Order: sequence, then structure tokens, then C-alpha cells
Amino acid sequence: MELSWEGPVQPAPVGSRVLALRTFLLSVFPVALLSCVCPASRVLQMTRMHSQWDWLCLGLLIISSVTAEIEDGEILGADVEVEDFDQESQQADIDKEESSLGVTYQTPKPTGDVYFAETFDGGLSGWVLSKAKKEDTDDNIAKYDGRWEVEELKENTVPGDKGLVLKSAAKHHAISSMLTKAFIFDKKPLIVQYEVNFQGGIDCGGAYIKLLSSTDDLDLELFFDKTPYTIMFGPDKCGEDYKLHFIIRHKNPKTGEYDEKHAKRPDVDLKKFYLDKKTHLYTLVLKPDDTFEMFIDQSVISKGSLLEDMVPPVNPPKEIDDPADKKPDDWDERQKIRDPNAVKPDDWDEDEPSKIEDLDAVKPEGWLDYEPQYVPDPRAKKPKDWDEEMDGEWEAPQVPNPKCATAPGCGLWVRPMKNNPKYKGKWKAPMIVNPNYQGIWSPRKIPNPDYFEDPHPFEMTPISAVGLELWSMTSDIYFDNFIICSEKEVADRWAADGWGLKKLVASANEPGMFSQLVTAAEDHPWLWVLYILTLALPVGLCVLFCWPAKKTDEDFDLKKPDISVPFTKGEVKQGRGELEDDEIDLEDKENEDIGEDDNRMKTEDSAPERRELEETEFIEDTNKMGREAPPSEDESKYGEDIDDEENEVAGGSQEEGDKSNKSGSEDEMTVADETAGSGDGPLKSVRKRRVQKD
Repeated sequence: MELSWEGPVQPAPVGSRVLALRTFLLSVFPVALLSCVCPASRVLQMTRMHSQWDWLCLGLLIISSVTAEIEDGEILGADVEVEDFDQESQQADIDKEESSLGVTYQTPKPTGDVYFAETFDGGLSGWVLSKAKKEDTDDNIAKYDGRWEVEELKENTVPGDKGLVLKSAAKHHAISSMLTKAFIFDKKPLIVQYEVNFQGGIDCGGAYIKLLSSTDDLDLELFFDKTPYTIMFGPDKCGEDYKLHFIIRHKNPKTGEYDEKHAKRPDVDLKKFYLDKKTHLYTLVLKPDDTFEMFIDQSVISKGSLLEDMVPPVNPPKEIDDPADKKPDDWDERQKIRDPNAVKPDDWDEDEPSKIEDLDAVKPEGWLDYEPQYVPDPRAKKPKDWDEEMDGEWEAPQVPNPKCATAPGCGLWVRPMKNNPKYKGKWKAPMIVNPNYQGIWSPRKIPNPDYFEDPHPFEMTPISAVGLELWSMTSDIYFDNFIICSEKEVADRWAADGWGLKKLVASANEPGMFSQLVTAAEDHPWLWVLYILTLALPVGLCVLFCWPAKKTDEDFDLKKPDISVPFTKGEVKQGRGELEDDEIDLEDKENEDIGEDDNRMKTEDSAPERRELEETEFIEDTNKMGREAPPSEDESKYGEDIDDEENEVAGGSQEEGDKSNKSGSEDEMTVADETAGSGDGPLKSVRKRRVQKD
């Protein structure tokens, strides 16, 4: 596989987008598999769950996309081309200018105007080791005799890419180099950028750099901790205190003295940058408008203003507390006091104990009064070398009495204690508002004699050299690719050619998918929810789609054959007999209503005609249905019987029609229409007319 790197930005990490895509594919693949293996009987149920599954897939896709966008939003994109390579090349001798991944390294070259640029690929040319001694320190460790070497990284090596490595532990190190040209703080921003890798972790030590002030007596061979500097920037750690320093030495315009001003601590957890043993890019941007930004791996870690976010402030306060002012002796700062007029109640007994014996308690049944709680260990034996004259009389060690294990207790039973309801404690007077309260005393303010105002603290002392003056308890701290310039684009291009290549190799050498998932979840705990959903979704779908379910009424309806059921002549006659019985009952009921008015009687006289018409239409519809679907021999036989029976039913209806009422006729007409349109057998239509009449 051959990798090539282009562009001024660093490569996107493999972790974020790939993890999101892999997680989404893991959730989708089992569903595709289920669609192939589930039985056909579950097709209907799977169709019903189709809309729900769409929402689940959409939710997982959104989560995966947001996860990838959050991770990739913090890092600029990259254009990386990957091609296959011959496996035999892994066993061949690899040129020093190519890594095992086929990445070709070329020494970065600045693309714009720079004040300083160093890659260490050519060794320590231009760098000066300090020969000074640290003041106020024991002679054993006062010398700056820590060893420096130029070598490649131990892990994720890019052959040919070398850096400066601090090699000695528990020693002072000092090395420096002059800038190509001095930087003057006027109208151009200052950009400082370099790489650091704590290859063996870090216990206590720093990896910060100092931008040395331009002075007439600057001697790099005498560079030590008291050498004047203008800016100090970089990581520092001791114990569990993880820092990213940004310190300026500000000159007091009134006294001419220099004071250190520290930027406020970032709100970001910096621990991972010290412990992951990866190369990280540190960048400081200081602008002429007195603002600053600090970056790690091209992500903003902290930003602020030189006028507002430095401790102590660059400009002192206009007023200060009067050091000669003292608080008066009678000044009362108490907001509340005890009520001096309060009197202890007569029934307040301060001698009552807080606990008393519970007189209602009863000794549990089975309590062993004469059994001790501990007895000598019967299995213990006196040591052979025991000397009673020197060691005294030997006694077996005590063990819990086994008899007490099954009893409520052993030994002398004592009543338990309970809270004393009469206990009130020591009486104290209640608190009241202090009538003499004067507030919290503070000294009066006076004008600050040392006050000054520096409107542009960016205009600092010019710098002419860069140096590393460090003490570390850990060795193998790697530095590389220093650059000082005024254009952010130049620094980004420089980072892409150096740090970007290291990032690419480290990403290609990352561990397997499972390790990446665990590591990502440690940094972003909300990913555990996505993992659980991904694992639970296939199991839930298997149970939902393939588990046997009870058949519903709809399943039975789908299996019903859509054919006409034949009826025998006996069944039709039976239906006709039932209808005639109903007609007789209806006649008896109508005879009771003889006292109706003439209009109703006329309506009853017209009922036989409508009924005869209704029966005739029903028979014609039935015959028409028979002609549209030619029946078999058996069905034809049944059809003729049905027609004969229907004619008989119609005739019987005409004989009884004179005694039917208007409402009954309307119901029958409605039922006849429904029966003719439904296509069911004559027996069903007869029964429907009977039910409507009832």
C-alpha cells in the first residue's frame, strides 16, 4: 500500500467516521439477513413493522452521521490516496526514506516569510548547548548537563523524519538557537508552533519553549533559568497537575521592572495529550489587537485577551486598600446574636440523658445466658518451640462460640437503649437580628500610587532567540518542526508536511476495531448507548420477526376460498318453513291492530303488490348471477332447486301480503337488495328477511 500526502492540513483520523459507519452497518446487516431466512408466514407481520423499522434505521443513521460530523468538525480534512502494494516488499530491505507503509518523507520547507524554522533533519546545526549552572541549587544537579540527541520516533516512525530528544532523566537541560531575524511586536501577529511527543509518558517535567528577549548581553552558552525571556509557551506536568503555559514578561512603564503574567487555565481536560504517547502539535497565535489563541492539534484549547484574561492583570487597579486603615475595636460584624432577654423554661431539664433503657423490651426466647460469645479454639495446638518460661503460659486463640450461631444470642442479656422522649439537651437562647450590626468591615480605598495603563500589552520586548530550559524526571521527550512566523497559512502548510504525516502513520497503525470502539467510548461515554442499541437491535428483530405468533382472524379470512356454497333442496324448504311460521306470527300481530285509520289500511292493501315485485326482482337477480358464472352439473342441479323454492316462497308471500304493514315491506325490500348484491345462497337471504321482520 502506498500513501501520499498533499495539502496544508492534517489527515482526518480513522476513528470517528469509520466507527460511526461500522456501527451503522453492523445494525443493518442482521436485518438484511433476516429478510432471507424468515419464513413466508411472517411476511404479513414484517410488512406491518416496515414503518417502525424505517424509523429505527433513520435514527441510527442520524446518530452515526452526527457522531462523525462532531469528530471530523474538530479536525480539518485530508486528501489521502491508498493503493495496494506487493506483500513481498514487507520482507525486503526498506530504504531509510520510506516507511513500512510506503509513506515517503520529505523535509518540510517554509512557504512564506518566517523568523525561525527547524526540522532537526540536519542535526543540531545552529543550536548551542548551555554551559551555565543553575543558581540556588546543589552543585550535584546545578549543571545543565542533560543529554540531547537527534533521532527518530520510537513508535509510528517515519524514516528520515528526525527530531530533538531529551535523553536524561532527573537532570537540567538547556539548549537554544538564534532566530533568522528578530521579531518585533508591531503590526504583525506572532505565531509559534512546534511538536511534542512524550514517548515514555510523563511523570514530572515540562516541554515548553522560551522566546528569549533581544538584549545586548545575550549569550546562548550562558542560557539558564534567569535569562530574560518575553514569552514562555508549552505543556508542563507534575503529579496530577496538567498545564499548558502561556506566560508573558510585561514591563512596568513606571518602574521598568518585569512581571510575569499567566494566561488563565484552559477549561479542557489536557490529560490525554500527556499519556497517549502520540505526537501533538502546539500552536500559539498572538494578535496585535491584544488577543491570543492556543491550539493543540489545530483545535482551539483556550483564547482570551491580554487585557482581561491574564493573572495578575496587566494593568493594576486604580485604587487599592489603605494599608494604614485598621478595623475599630467596637466594630460589630455579627448579623445575628443570642436573645439577651430570653429565659430558660421551668420544665427544661438539662440533666435528662439522650438514651434510656427500653423497659418494654423482652429477652428473646432461646437466649443462652451461660454461654460465652467466644471460646478457645479446640483445634489449636501449642507450638513445639513454645517456651513457657520465656513466652508464658500458652492459651488457645479465641473463636466464635458455635452454639451462639443458632441462638438469638449468648452471655448476659442487657436491655437495648432507645431515645429519651424527655431529652432536650443544653438550653440556648434563640437567635435574633443584631441591632448593632455594622456590616463587614473593609479598609478604605486610596489611589494606587503604582497605577498605570498599558492599552496595548502586545507591544512587548522583541525576541531574537528560542530556547529549551527544562527539568524532567522522564526521558525521551521528542521535539520537532519549530516554526515562528506571522501567517497562519504558512504554519498550517508547515504542519501538514510534518505533523500531518506523523498523524497519517499513527492513524494507519491504530489498533483493531474493538479497541477503537472502547477507546472512543472512554472519551465519549454517550457512545455506549449506540453500542447497546446496535447489539440489542438484531436480537429484538429476530424475536419479533421469527418467533411463532398466534394466528389472527385476518389470517383465517385470507385463507377462505372465494366460491359459492351449494344448498340442497331440503335446506331451502326448511328456510321456507321458517319463513311461513314467521308470516303466521306476523298475521296474528296485525289482527290486533285492526283499529288503525283508513290511510294505514290503504297502505296495507298496497303491500302485497310491492312484495310481489320485490320477490320477482330477487328471483331475477339470482338467475342472472347463475348465468354470469356457469355452474357445474351439481351446481346446476342445486340452482334449479333453488329457483323453484324461491318461486314457492314468492307465492306464499303474496298470499300473506294483504296482512303485512308498511314498515315490514320496506325492510324486506332493503334485505332483498342486499341479498341479491352479495351473491350468497337463497337460504341466507331467507334467513335475513326473517331476522328483519323480527
